[in-house]
Parts: sequence; C-alpha cells; structure tokens
Amino acid sequence: MPREEQIITITDEAVDRVLAVRATEDDAADLALSLTVTGPRGRGWQYELALVPLSDAGPEDAVGHYGGLPVVVAAASIARLRGAGLRLGDDGLALDNPNRPPAAPWWPGDDAPLDAKVAAVLDNEINPSIAGHGGWAQLVEVDGDKVYLSLGGGCQGCGMAQVTLRHGIETGLRHWVPEIGAVLDLTDHASGDNPYY
Repeated sequence: MPREEQIITITDEAVDRVLAVRATEDDAADLALSLTVTGPRGRGWQYELALVPLSDAGPEDAVGHYGGLPVVVAAASIARLRGAGLRLGDDGLALDNPNRPPAAPWWPGDDAPLDAKVAAVLDNEINPSIAGHGGWAQLVEVDGDKVYLSLGGGCQGCGMAQVTLRHGIETGLRHWVPEIGAVLDLTDHASGDNPYY
C-alpha cells in the first residue's frame, strides 16, 4: 500500500483538466495521475506525467487525493517535488517547482551576470553539441535581456542555421537561463566557407 500524502498542490483548474482527459479512457475510474522526475533539465527538472492504474503505485510512493483525482508521486521523486504546484497554464499543465538539481560544476551561479551565464552554457552545453557538425556559437553581446550571437564553422552559411539557432541553441539557453529575452544572430552567413548541409 502506498503512503497517503499530498506532496504537491494542484489548482482546481488543473484537476478538472486531468479529469477531463482521464474520462476519455476506458478504465478511467482506476487511473491516477503519475508524476515522476526523470532527470535534470538545465537548472530545473524534467518531468513525466502519465495516467496509470492506481494499483501500480509502489509501497514507497506517495498518493494524494485532489477531489476525484488520485496523484501518485514516485518514491524517488518525492524530495524533488515536495512543495511543487501543478497549475493550468497557457499551454496546458505547468509545474512550478521550488526544488532545483545541484548546479553543474561549470555553472557560474544563479546570481552571476547574464552574460557569464550565457557564455557558460554556450561553452559547456551548446558548443559540444553543435561541434559534431563543425559549428560553434559565440556570445557577442548581452543588451538588457537580449542575447546576440555569432555562429561559425559549419553553422556559418548553413541553410539550417536558423533552425539550429531557434530549436537547438535558443532552447538550450532557455533551459539554463530562462530570464533571457530574444536570441539574435549577427552572423554574416553569406561569407561562410564550409557550411554543414
């Protein structure tokens, strides 16, 4: 039997949304919302939410009841989720979690200037990823919350550079430094010598 404990808070709107989704399942009455931390993601956690049979909850898991919705928090995720809140946001369910994973050894600190945080993420997360295509990204300037980058190597002149910028570089930066604003490319792509295609 799992222990009874409400690890997180859930707004009524979020409960209603999950119950509406659960109602479309054949075995709706037997299903609980399962919430698990699957690993770090930038300076926060990555989560998995799923509808699972309540009977699958393990003896060390915690089950809280929110109206007609049982919520199972996996035993290994309890400490990482204690005090978190699930709400209905503009794009669906959103989890606000005050708990953070330990900082990577290269992280300059949450109070570091924005340019230092962006440069650290570029050096330690982004550039090792795009180096496989012979590319790199360099911080040119931070102006307010706007980040100006220059792309080089295989990224300079590549037809996919904007896709890499928006879905790779910018996404990676926002995982670590969510307070950044626009991410802008100052690269002269017409002068690229060896673009990756």
